[in-house]
Amino acid sequence: MKHLFVQGQSKSAPTLLLLHGTGGNERDLLPLAEIIAPQASVLAVKGNILENGMPRFFRRLAEGVFDEEDLIFRTQELHDFVTESSAQYGFDRDQVVAIGYSNGANIAASLLYHHHHSLSGAILFHAMVPIEGVTLPDIKGIPVFLGAGKRDSMITPDQTKKLAEHLSEAGALVSEYWTEGGHQLSMEEVEKAKDWFTEHYS
Repeated sequence: MKHLFVQGQSKSAPTLLLLHGTGGNERDLLPLAEIIAPQASVLAVKGNILENGMPRFFRRLAEGVFDEEDLIFRTQELHDFVTESSAQYGFDRDQVVAIGYSNGANIAASLLYHHHHSLSGAILFHAMVPIEGVTLPDIKGIPVFLGAGKRDSMITPDQTKKLAEHLSEAGALVSEYWTEGGHQLSMEEVEKAKDWFTEHYS
């Protein structure tokens, strides 16, 4: 997968897995990583799917309707890529925290839904339930930050609440932060995510 790796100054901090939104690229979330955990190493990945020329991490059939077969395949692909990258770049595979926005947050959530040891934490900005009807692995104690907008026209509050419910039932430590805004990522959310990260990983 197209990506870039940036070695951080801190050897104890988890490696950040950066996952962009639809139409983005591997550089989009680098400024967020600088704010949230400036000392951490970064593995920033570009989605392998194109939708009308816009990179994504998995296909969808319509807005809000995911191609579940492709989602499962791409989730496994990303999981394996992170594992291969940990060997290539020498970071701890058991200490990877995803930071995802929109489509990137959805595939990060899918990693939690499908793989027991894929992530040690996640910051999911504007995410929804990636897939219904699956039994989540035991993710007891894994911290997850959900950033959401009360007026998000693409993801209803109910969808985010259901995601929080699923993750909590599987044992994750879920923190929700709601803004008055829409689907656009706000600095307010990023600052709260920074506080959350400092609390859990410092």
